[in-house]
Amino acid sequence: MKKAPAGPPLNTAWALLATWFGAGRLPFAPGTWGSLAALPFAAVLLWLAGPWALAAGAAVFFFVGLWAALRYVKATGRVDPADVVIDEVVGQWIALILVPYSLEGVLLSVVFFRAFDILKPWPIRWIEQRWPGPLGVMLDDVVAGLAALACMAVVRWIGG
Repeated sequence: MKKAPAGPPLNTAWALLATWFGAGRLPFAPGTWGSLAALPFAAVLLWLAGPWALAAGAAVFFFVGLWAALRYVKATGRVDPADVVIDEVVGQWIALILVPYSLEGVLLSVVFFRAFDILKPWPIRWIEQRWPGPLGVMLDDVVAGLAALACMAVVRWIGG
């Protein structure tokens, strides 16, 4: 598990969003912290308007994440800063779209997403390597989120 190095101060919108309000700066496993920090926001979107709101939020924050990650990469000179976790937020939101409304369902969604994000099976690693920089940072987590979403769909189908 990576420890996130210090980055730019969190006094700009792009730094706050890129690190998801500082979650990416927590010690060790910044991606997992980003996934966990995504949950309260996802819960609000699901409660307010259901899965479509979460899907729309993921789409909007994909583009917000591109902007924030680009600024962060330029400020740090690092291609894929560990403390940028807005990509994990977007991927986790995608993974939660079909989640059963239970603690077990949410935890399973997090486990599926983190497994795909950490292990990076094809095509996730290929995407990360093919598009270095902010686009690859965001896209590999979108695909990891879609893979986790597919797993959640199977779980829901099997579970009835």
